[in-house]
Amino acid sequence: MSTLKVNISLYICDMKAGVVIFPGSNCDQDLIQALRKHNSMEVVELWHKDTDLQGCTHIYIPGGFSYGDYLRSGAIAKLSPIMESVKQHAANGGFVMGICNGFQVLTESGLLPGALLRNDNMKFVCKNVNLRTETQATSLTKNVEKGEVLQIPIAHGEGRYYADAETLSALNANDQILFRYCDEAGNVSGEANPNGSLENIAGICNEGRNVFGMMPHPERCAFEWLLNLDGVGILA
Repeated sequence: MSTLKVNISLYICDMKAGVVIFPGSNCDQDLIQALRKHNSMEVVELWHKDTDLQGCTHIYIPGGFSYGDYLRSGAIAKLSPIMESVKQHAANGGFVMGICNGFQVLTESGLLPGALLRNDNMKFVCKNVNLRTETQATSLTKNVEKGEVLQIPIAHGEGRYYADAETLSALNANDQILFRYCDEAGNVSGEANPNGSLENIAGICNEGRNVFGMMPHPERCAFEWLLNLDGVGILA
């Protein structure tokens, strides 16, 4: 038993998080501080022009406006040198998570299915929303109960998740939908949908369950002084 504990401890110490920073990223420091507070991993910054992931086991792509959101959100960021390394990391089963603009980068890069389109009201939306946790069967949501309702902030103009019928069917069949927009009671409805996302989808994972994307910002509700700790379970 003691040997097992030592081995687990060594494994945890070997884990290392890297936060990718593009020109226009503006949520990187929030995410770095949240990870350092709630996670035992070392956290380092990864510059978009580099290709070395510095031995990171967990890669995070933060929110913001990479390259000013020119062309489409994430369309230029996907061409950054570091993204080839991120793709290889994901192909090898490594953990990758994109938040807001990071989610957009991952769909543009083909690491997640579907696309993020302009909000149906054609406006930038910044407010707290409710999310219903759809699955606990991922490393990202393992600390959150299925059906649990979280209050997480959003801040985006292109957050409307879209995918064709075949992709949506596969996401549902494979339990790849992480979160859906809902009301305080957990009811999924059009009124609770802030951007027109199909099936109220707020976050998904890939079929391999190692690449994750979500539009809401868990790093913005991970500190006591924000009076909201609902994001801690996602980042811990």
